[in-house]
Amino acid sequence: MRVVFMGTPEFAARLLTEIVSRGHEVAAVYTQPPRPAGRGMGEKKSAVHLMAESLKLPVRTPKSLKTAEAQAEFAALDADVAVVAAYGLLLPQPILDAPRYGCLNLHGSLLPRWRGAAPIQRAIMAGDAESGVMVMKMEAGLDTGPVALTAKTPIDPEMTAGELHDRLAELGAPLMGEALDLLAKGELRYAPQSEEGACYAQKIEKGEARIDWRRPAQELHNLVRGLSPFPGAFFETDLGHGVERVKVLRTHVEAGEGTPGAALDDEGLIACGAGALRLLRVQRAGKGEMDFGEFARGRRLTKGVALA
Repeated sequence: MRVVFMGTPEFAARLLTEIVSRGHEVAAVYTQPPRPAGRGMGEKKSAVHLMAESLKLPVRTPKSLKTAEAQAEFAALDADVAVVAAYGLLLPQPILDAPRYGCLNLHGSLLPRWRGAAPIQRAIMAGDAESGVMVMKMEAGLDTGPVALTAKTPIDPEMTAGELHDRLAELGAPLMGEALDLLAKGELRYAPQSEEGACYAQKIEKGEARIDWRRPAQELHNLVRGLSPFPGAFFETDLGHGVERVKVLRTHVEAGEGTPGAALDDEGLIACGAGALRLLRVQRAGKGEMDFGEFARGRRLTKGVALA
């Protein structure tokens, strides 16, 4: 198949290598433009951009696909199919219609649950017990197209978004490879989605990351897992050198009772609105992540201390 690949993060980069390894011709790779990143704010290329360069594939980084010029350039590639995975731009109808067999999307949820930008994080934040990836034919609606193939995986109660991301990437690459192989033989079949149980996985907002200790411990545990490793749920407290923001990257729900936000022992057990949360892995601003014991050494996060 002659393929146009469209993706940006690491989740999509693995898929690109799978497509190339199966012998499909990649006419061009579309990805988000380089963005300022790091302390020096130097421009950083996406994971897909770097992977495409390593594979010596032509890369395009348009800021929009809405112009007639961009759409004509896309159509001129004369692709059999476009493969889309976490690209980051909406595809106008002329783009969807240009490839001979349309556009296939690898989506990180069990549709119709969690349509939208952050399906992996939202599944964990909601406490879902199962997730998966689906190969879907794209249409004008947001993740509403018919589904061809599905691969499922359980979500362990301690699994983070980063771990689920890696698992779905592992499942998704061969799944899309299989879809392309079936499409090439004229054997790929689609089934319409149900609208029952549809949820919108909206983009994670900064304000959601602040830990509100008045919430139940299980909800906060899911919040921490869903935002780990990035952007990271956080609290603020005075550790003796002024107020400091601390990210929480791994926790465990335990029994405990007290004023929400109060430390119940010297080892990271914090009272919540219902139950308590044991802090296991944390990260101070500008530092690497660490076990709670290392973080607490020499700091005043002891029994009775209240966190903000």
